[in-house]
Amino acid sequence: MLEERHVQDLEALLPGQSTEHGATRRTALKAALGVGYAASALPLMAQTAIKTPTTGLTVGEVTIDVNGFKMPAYRAAPAGKTGLPVVLVLSEIFGVHEYIADTANRFARAGYLAIAPELFVRQGDAQSYGEMAKLIAEVISKVPDEQVLGDLDATVKWAAANGGDASKVGITGFCWGGRQVWLYTAHNPAVKAGVAWYGRLVGDATPLNPKQPVDVAAKLNGPVLGLYGGADTGIPLDTVDKMKTALAAGNAAAKASTFVVYPDAPHAFHADYRPSFRKEAAEDGWKRALAWFKQHGVA
Repeated sequence: MLEERHVQDLEALLPGQSTEHGATRRTALKAALGVGYAASALPLMAQTAIKTPTTGLTVGEVTIDVNGFKMPAYRAAPAGKTGLPVVLVLSEIFGVHEYIADTANRFARAGYLAIAPELFVRQGDAQSYGEMAKLIAEVISKVPDEQVLGDLDATVKWAAANGGDASKVGITGFCWGGRQVWLYTAHNPAVKAGVAWYGRLVGDATPLNPKQPVDVAAKLNGPVLGLYGGADTGIPLDTVDKMKTALAAGNAAAKASTFVVYPDAPHAFHADYRPSFRKEAAEDGWKRALAWFKQHGVA
């Protein structure tokens, strides 16, 4: 969702520290790119408000081989069990910090092998940045979708060899990761269902991001549940409508996909370490996500 050309275009439009509307350079970048986070407060020391107990779970970092590249990932699963349904957990632009790890732990407590891969690690360490604009320009905007799809393929393969059931694969993601949920569900026939939390749906094609979710909506391999905020200033509701139209014209999985829009929720309403957190919407979305996976064979 953070195409390099968009960043460059905005840099050209915003040569100073403010726009004609008085917004800061970083805030304008954030709004235009649909990031939805306060640009001045990256979660370098983020601590999630929800602390999921890890008793009875196997948790921690693992390494996934991607054609010789060693990609780190966070894994959480019920201890000593195999044949587990698999959920890939895709982070926002900030990488796999405590909130994402805890989300994986929540899935593990629900009986899943949950894996959160570090999908930007080749481009840089997302958690080392203290400024939104630099993180976007130097790391996120340089991540090719093709690379992400390959990394996720390798993650599914790793899961199948490490206690996961390759016939029961689901995917969920937040913001940047929410966009990738749509793309990967259209890419890999093994994906039975997806849950996309406020991921961007439309945008211009670029060499690194040649297709957007709306472009692949008609050929999903599994149905996707979209959880979006009606007060999300970065993802206009008319783009949700465009996605609904594309899904309605697609295959069976596309037609089975659906959206839930929480009218008063902003972007990142599930992120319990942010001021954007909305407890009621987050809890309802979580229940819906678990039910969606169970309904579509990922349980």
